Formats: sequence, C-alpha cells, structure tokens
Amino acid sequence: MRAKAWYYSTMTFFETLVALLAVAILLLQVTRRMQLPYPGILAAAGVAVAMLPGAPIIPIDPPTALALFIAPVLVDAAYDFPLGAARRMALPLFVYAVVAVLITTGVVVSISSLTVGLPLAVAVTLGAIVAPPDAAAATAVLSNLPVSRRVDALLKGESLFNDATALLLFSAALTVQARGGVDMGTVARLGIAAPGGIAFGIVFGYLVSRLRPVTDNTVGGTLLQFVYAFATWLIAERLHLSAVLATVSSAMTIAVLASVNDSPRMRVHSFAVWTTVVFLLNVVAFLLMGLQARRIVEAMSAAELSRAVQFATIVVAGVIAARLSVAFLFHAIVGLRHRRGNKLAPFASGETLLVGWSGMRGLVTLATAFALPADFPERNLVVLTAFSVVLATLVIQGATLAPMIRVLKLGRQAEGREELETARRSLAEAALVRLASENGAEAETLRQAYREHCERGSDTGKGDQVDRRQVLSRLAVLAQRERLEELRDSDRIGPGQYLELQEDLDWKQLATGSDEERRISES
Repeated sequence: MRAKAWYYSTMTFFETLVALLAVAILLLQVTRRMQLPYPGILAAAGVAVAMLPGAPIIPIDPPTALALFIAPVLVDAAYDFPLGAARRMALPLFVYAVVAVLITTGVVVSISSLTVGLPLAVAVTLGAIVAPPDAAAATAVLSNLPVSRRVDALLKGESLFNDATALLLFSAALTVQARGGVDMGTVARLGIAAPGGIAFGIVFGYLVSRLRPVTDNTVGGTLLQFVYAFATWLIAERLHLSAVLATVSSAMTIAVLASVNDSPRMRVHSFAVWTTVVFLLNVVAFLLMGLQARRIVEAMSAAELSRAVQFATIVVAGVIAARLSVAFLFHAIVGLRHRRGNKLAPFASGETLLVGWSGMRGLVTLATAFALPADFPERNLVVLTAFSVVLATLVIQGATLAPMIRVLKLGRQAEGREELETARRSLAEAALVRLASENGAEAETLRQAYREHCERGSDTGKGDQVDRRQVLSRLAVLAQRERLEELRDSDRIGPGQYLELQEDLDWKQLATGSDEERRISES
C-alpha cells in the first residue's frame, strides 16, 4: 500500500510538471507577441498550478537545490561573458555585484528588526536571499530591444558576480545561526572561500579544457559539460570554498582556453541543449516554489498570513528603493569624477534609471530559499517573503522594462544592426586577405563572393544581387528536400543516409536564411 501511494504521488508530480510545461509553451507565445519577459509569466503560472486541487507537495533536499538550479545557469552565462568586458567594467561591476548586495541586505535587516523583530542572523539570511537580481528577465527584454553595450554588459556581468556575494553572506548567516555565534574557525573559512574558490575554478577549468577534445562531436561530450558544471559546484562545497566563484571562474577559464579550431558541430549542439536545460530549470524552480508557497500559506493562521503579507510588501518596496538609490548615487559619483578628469564616463540618466529598475529577482533567490534547513527559525516567513519579492519584481519591474526603454528612447536597434553589418564586412575582409595569395578558379570564385559581401552595405545594387542569390539558393534547397523525401518514400535510401543528407540541407538552408530564421529565442 505504501509503494502504491508513492507511485501515485510521483505520477501526480510528473503530470503536474508536464501540464506546467505545456502551459509554459502557450504562455511563451503570448509573451513573445506582447514583448513581456517570460520569467514573470512563468512565476504566475507556477502559483496558479500550485493552487489547483490535488497539486502535490514536493520536498527537495536543500543542498541539492543550489547545485541543481544555479550551477548550470552560472556556467551557461559565464562561458559567454567576455573577460575583457569584466576588466573594462570592473568598477561598476564591483558596485552592483558587491556594494549593492550589501546595501540591500542592510536595508532588509533594518526592515526586519523594525517590523517583525527577526534575529540578526535570520534577517541577514533573508537579505542575502533577496539581494541579488537575476538578469534573466532583463535579458529577455533586451534581446528584442537592444540597449547600449555598456548597459547590457553590466546587467549580465552583475548577475554572475552578485550571486557570489549573496551566497557568501547566506552561508555565513546560516553558519552563525547554527553555531550560535562567530568563532575564528568560521572567520578563517569565510576568508579563504572567495580566493580559494577562484583558484580552484581556474585549475579545474584548465583540467576540463584538456579533456574536452577527447569527447568532441559526441553526446558524451555534452554530458561531460553538465557533469563538469555540477562537479565544480559540489567539489567546491566539499572544500568549503565559494561554489559560485569556482563555477564562474572555471567556465571563464574554459572559454579563454577555447580555440578557433574547436568543433563547430559541438558548439551548435551544446548551445541548443544548454538553452533548453536552463529554461527548463527556470520552469521547474518556479513550479516548486509555487508548491512550497501553497504549503506555507495553508500552514499559517489568518493573523500569521496577514503579518507575512505586510512584511513582504515592505521588503519588496525596500529592495526596489535600495537598488534605485545605489544606481543614482553611483551615477552622481561617476559624473563628478568624470568632470574632474576621470576616464570612466557615467551612463545617461535614462540608462541609470533602466539599470536601477532592472532589479528583478529570479532563480538564485528561489534556489537559496529552497536551501534553508527545515528547522530554520521563521522559515515559512522567510520563504514566503522571498517568493513575494521574486513575483512582485518580475511582474512590476519586468512588465514595465520594455515600455520604459521605448519612452526614454534607449533602444539601439539601428545601431545594433549597423554594428552587426560592420562586423560581417570586417570578417569578409579578413577572408579576402587570407585568400589574396591563393591561385585558381576556386579561389577567385570565393574572393568574388566575399567582395560582394563587403560591397553590400555601400552598393544597393550589389545588395539586391546578394538577396536574389539567397532566394534562388533557398528555392534550390527546397527542391532538394522534395527529392530527398521522394527517395525515402520509394525506399531508395536508408534512414541513416536520409538523416545525414537532411542535416546537410539544414545547414545549407540556414546559411541562406535571415538572422531571425537562424536564431532560437527563449520565447
């Protein structure tokens, strides 16, 4: 009987997850057409599913939550973040990833002590949970409405490094709460956590980069990427080092050591898999948090729930105000230093407002809330407040980002397209330089194609010729597809050969397609 009950519980969770994914697919089409950030819609969907009769309550192991939900997201973001941008944006990144997190935590601690009287360690824990913004919602909007590169780099880079600050605070507060105070051993361990995590990540990333060529162009190579992501986090945790910094530094190390000779087939496959997995983790995290929020609400009395709602409302207002204050204070300081001769120029006032308003909380806040021990003091209040901050910031700030960009005229679509075309012409010029010394009809044919690409931006006639050639190439590929289907239907070609030729035609069609046709978006 017990086994049977477990079976139904498991199936109920599985059915709920499948239903949520189906709803998520539908909602993503809505968000894409309305240009809304999908995380806010998914958060609301998670709450709605959690409120359905019969929705299961799924426990999750706290240490597992951090590794499962955060490690792959960090690897995915850190691998694509250029190290040069981190150097150029060192001061803004430090302010938003360290100073802003500390100030926000301080604001939450003050609110906690003045309203509900939380113990200091518990208040610091809550502050660390809700302090780090998640750039997922901002990125979802900015992909459709590109802003200046500095703003884009700051928002993406901040989400990498503020997690380290928040999780170090989180670990310290949990340790102090568990031990009832601070001792020299705790101070020493926290002191080496950050530098030790960076050093371990660099070494581990170097070792993995040496192993990667052995598994290129295999499914095992993609699995290795996930094993490495989770292993980096878990080993760093065992060594009492900063798992976030270890994961970020290892991914950046692998990216720096990547070569132009790396397999393009592996790169395309990995990108598709990682995009899907990171999105799935977001969906599951919002579902689990919604389910947990329902359990907490059901366990609270009316008075406790009223107290929690009032407290969560004040905390939401506090974290939003804290980030806006940091943004404009930093803007004023940089502007003053710039007028005195400092090279770092401030953002425009509209861009400063955009950065300050892009404080949506997301996956990291959810995962750290999951990671609270079951016996943590005021756990229900802390978890419910964390989820309220996530939901409120995603809905309020996330839904207003796109209108803000339009009203303040911060969109840079034309500049982005021009930058892309300039880069493409530069790539074509590099190919022409390489082919200049090559002889033969084949080399001349290639040179002519690259010359046309270089001249396309300045010569409308050439551009029309290139567009006409792309249309004809696509028609030819579609004719080849029809013939390939005929060969398969008449059993003149086997399944293996069919798939190989189909993939060849896919690459040809992508090569002649538009930018939109080559891109896979998250919504």
